[in-house]
Amino acid sequence: MCGRATLTKKPEVIEQQVQAKFESADLEQAQKLLPTYNIAPTHWHPVITNDAPQQLQLFKWGLIPAWAKDTKIASRLINARIETITGKPAFKAIHTRRCLVPFDGFYEWKKAGKSKVPYHISLKGRTIFCVAGIWETWKDSTGKFVHTFSVLTQSPNELMAPIHNRMPVILSKEQEKNWLDTSLPIKEILASISPFPSELMEAYQVSDRVGKVANNDATLLNRDFPRQGTLF
Repeated sequence: MCGRATLTKKPEVIEQQVQAKFESADLEQAQKLLPTYNIAPTHWHPVITNDAPQQLQLFKWGLIPAWAKDTKIASRLINARIETITGKPAFKAIHTRRCLVPFDGFYEWKKAGKSKVPYHISLKGRTIFCVAGIWETWKDSTGKFVHTFSVLTQSPNELMAPIHNRMPVILSKEQEKNWLDTSLPIKEILASISPFPSELMEAYQVSDRVGKVANNDATLLNRDFPRQGTLF
């Protein structure tokens, strides 16, 4: 599962690194949201969709399919398993509505006895990477459209395996292009994706303050050296 993440860059830096631009309305909101150190489901977050590959748009994390009666389903659809996504009706957007979700890190909790210890995982150098996602547009009772997304997860690489049994589907630059090309057969795209190379990533223990969504500051990324028995 991937349920917490970071994007610690300002909007103009994100634009440069992902080669897409915010339009004026989204830029104003993005400047209030970013940088952020504790992204969680229900939060607004930048995505790049197949419909507008040169544009950064703010969508809400937690997929709401067009057929949903209300927003309650969103909390159950924050992630989609890459192995089973094509067989799930809630995720049929995989065929026509795909997106890239930029992060520069994510959090995961490792079991340590009866407790769980949070880790921050990123690429070395903490550069921005894109996770494979799908998106939907849902209309509420007032006629307002709400844009939402879910991120794909897969089996862990060697770095992640001691921490958790799932990790986000981090894409290479070439895979990013293919992911947004909905003319390509989805089965071939999914089959070509393997866990991101662990030697390009790093992970370290952080404070359990990250468990509270209201905590959102740079100190969350400080290294919290583990007590004896919690090393992996």
